[in-house]
Amino acid sequence: MIQFPDGFLWGTATAAHQVEGGNWNNDWWMWEHNPESGCAEPSGDACDHFWRYPQDIALLADLGFGAYRFSVEWSRIEPEDGEFSRNALDHYRRMVDCCRDHDLVPIVTYHHFTTPRWAVQGGGWVDPATADRFGRFCERTVAALGDGVGISCTLNEPNVVALMGHYLGVFPPGERNEAALNRAIDQLIRAHRLATDAIKAGPGDGPVGMTLSMHEWACEPGGEEQMGRARDRLEDVWLDAAQGDDYFGVQTYTRLRFGPDGLLGPAEGVAALQMGYEFWPQALETTIRRAVEVTGSPVYVTENGIGTADDEHRIQYVTDALECVGRCLDDGLDVRGYCYWSLMDNFEWALGYRPTFGLVAVDRETQERSPKPSAKWLGEIARTNQLDS
Repeated sequence: MIQFPDGFLWGTATAAHQVEGGNWNNDWWMWEHNPESGCAEPSGDACDHFWRYPQDIALLADLGFGAYRFSVEWSRIEPEDGEFSRNALDHYRRMVDCCRDHDLVPIVTYHHFTTPRWAVQGGGWVDPATADRFGRFCERTVAALGDGVGISCTLNEPNVVALMGHYLGVFPPGERNEAALNRAIDQLIRAHRLATDAIKAGPGDGPVGMTLSMHEWACEPGGEEQMGRARDRLEDVWLDAAQGDDYFGVQTYTRLRFGPDGLLGPAEGVAALQMGYEFWPQALETTIRRAVEVTGSPVYVTENGIGTADDEHRIQYVTDALECVGRCLDDGLDVRGYCYWSLMDNFEWALGYRPTFGLVAVDRETQERSPKPSAKWLGEIARTNQLDS
């Protein structure tokens, strides 16, 4: 039996573009409708969460969770440069209040992969002006959301935004340029600092930090140099930038393996998941320990989960991951919460709707929600604050 500490926060997570539907004014809508982008399908109506959030939040509370991590959509709040929508700000304030009405801690992410059309057409994340504009956006948004926000995340996985969009070319803007990657890294780090200052200057006193996609790192003989270069750009520079923050958000799904020629696929005998990577829940322990060691900050696991059609597989993965959290807690590490990704099956970026990470299934035609057995299982863990492993 693992007994989690009093006050340990249990939640699930979503991102606006993946669940709201109709987010047409951002770079991802443009990207998924570009036939040369390689996206499997457009997001369309997604899960219609923009309108159905009251029922979804009520369902989350009924299942037994104590927190909901969601993102605000910059392109809705600021549809043109310097033009802010009172209606959109009021909408997200109602989401915060709805969480509070159901005794859920609202964990608000200010940027989860999507950037307004006007901002990317003006240069995007390689342009210092975008970081300045993001700071201004955070200032206006936190003023509207007030002191209802429990925890603030400035940027979700900025390392993924930089790498996938400016070096691998599979996220917008589709660049394959190391110089652009380095410029994007510099400006996203600067955006984090500007956003942190803006949020802290606003109402409320909840902790502020960033979240990062982290992996367990492994290499075959001869792969050390490749792994070191990748880890520096994907992880080390971001961990260094986060030192001094109120908390650090760890987001872990698997490990990365390197050989002399670069990234390797799944190892022999290790199951491959819908996303193509390994079933490797033990990576979470490695990443929590590294985040604490480098940043010195308290940690929230802001994303962890598995895309699978087999719900028993999901339960096994999360059981193993929570045992990792338990070992970290036993060793005195300051881990304060766990958010499963995701509340619902949703739009998984370039892969469309094929990967199913949700605790709740969503009918693509009717939008009917159907909690899976894993939803009730994890909700009961959240309710009792303990895991019988």
